[in-house]
Amino acid sequence: MNQPPNRRILLIDDTPSIHEDFRKILKPPLEQNQALDAMEAALFGTSDKQPQSPLFELDSAYGGQEGLQLLETAMAAQLPYALAFVDMRMPQGWDGAQTIEELWKVDPNLQVVVCTAYSDYSWEELLFRLRAHDRLLILKKPFDNIEVQQMANTLTAKWDMARRASLQTSQLELLVEQRTQALTQTSQALQLEIDERKQLESQLVQSEKLASLGQLAAGVAHEINNPVGFISSNLGTLEGYFKQLQQMLDAYRQAEAAIGDDQLQALRQRLDLDFLREDIPTLIHESKEGIGRVAQIVKDLKDFSRVDTDQTWQWANLQQGIDSTLNIVASELKYKADVIKHYAPLPEIECLASQLNQVVMNLVINAAQAIGPERGTITISDGVDGENIWLEIADNGCGIAPDAQLKIFDPFFTTKPVGEGTGLGLSLSYGIVKKHHGEISVSSELGKGTTFRVVLPIRQTAV
Repeated sequence: MNQPPNRRILLIDDTPSIHEDFRKILKPPLEQNQALDAMEAALFGTSDKQPQSPLFELDSAYGGQEGLQLLETAMAAQLPYALAFVDMRMPQGWDGAQTIEELWKVDPNLQVVVCTAYSDYSWEELLFRLRAHDRLLILKKPFDNIEVQQMANTLTAKWDMARRASLQTSQLELLVEQRTQALTQTSQALQLEIDERKQLESQLVQSEKLASLGQLAAGVAHEINNPVGFISSNLGTLEGYFKQLQQMLDAYRQAEAAIGDDQLQALRQRLDLDFLREDIPTLIHESKEGIGRVAQIVKDLKDFSRVDTDQTWQWANLQQGIDSTLNIVASELKYKADVIKHYAPLPEIECLASQLNQVVMNLVINAAQAIGPERGTITISDGVDGENIWLEIADNGCGIAPDAQLKIFDPFFTTKPVGEGTGLGLSLSYGIVKKHHGEISVSSELGKGTTFRVVLPIRQTAV
């Protein structure tokens, strides 16, 4: 911004005398100036004179090609010309119009004065051809000295003003870019903070749900367990009593055949005693299965309520736990899916091994149940990522709808038909993983399958 004014001028004319005239006008000898000042002082007395403008630097070229070379050299040296005086008619080589076109290809900011006594172009034609009304003036020959000086002073000052404006514009654009970048970074940081806050809020809500459900489950399991216990016991006793009654009925039937009592035979037929003897054991068996299911739900509730009570931490091999869990659920998988293992070397991790086995069991059974009638594939992969290990269980089943994925870890939420799932398995798994200071996530696409990813720290003491 504090660069000295640019007083560099290029003169392109094929007449040597023109160059001498311009040099006398734009670069008068210093002695001449001093003599004129002394004469002025003798005639009019001394006076405070304004400081003179810096002298012009004038370079001469006698043809368009030579002028272009001087301009290219100046631009390469970062010493541009502010102004060029160009003769219009130069018989050898380029004329003035072509010369100006070539000069502007190298330096579009160059101010130009066309010097001419006569021209092959009208002024309108020249302006239309060069399309540069703001950078082009005409100087008719013969010209006055003061006219040349005024043009030189004015146009070099204009070039300096344009340069300062360009620098200010560049600085303004840079400042705008910096401010924009700062605003973008601030916006990104704010969005990241909002996303993190939403995630923390979601985890807090999930934790509150699990805590509330744990308290509820403990009370409900205790209240249900007692009636379930005596109902199951009574059904077992009833089944034994009915077997004894069947023996008595068999004896009555034999006696009926022996005495030939028509009334007993009619009563047996009216009561459909044969059907009752077949149906009652079935009813008792189904009731026992129902009570067994209720007992299993109560057990799940009790297990769920005890997620935060088992504190037996130990170092365990995760892959051995996976293999033992697969052995337990082998009957669930045998006719449903092939299990493919992609194991990587893993260190032992500090964990509640039995609870992690329960997580693996829930995820594997869910994967098997998501596979349709056709035999599918369950892929188990693991690995190490810094201070954490990760485990992925993927299936090629039916997938989970996007809206269901948002609620997949909610207690009692299930996508299975009524009576086929309690909706506690994934909630229980979520609680166990969170207790291990880990993360569990799901990615799924309808019709293609689902992948559950569990990330656990290797050391709980470090967490």
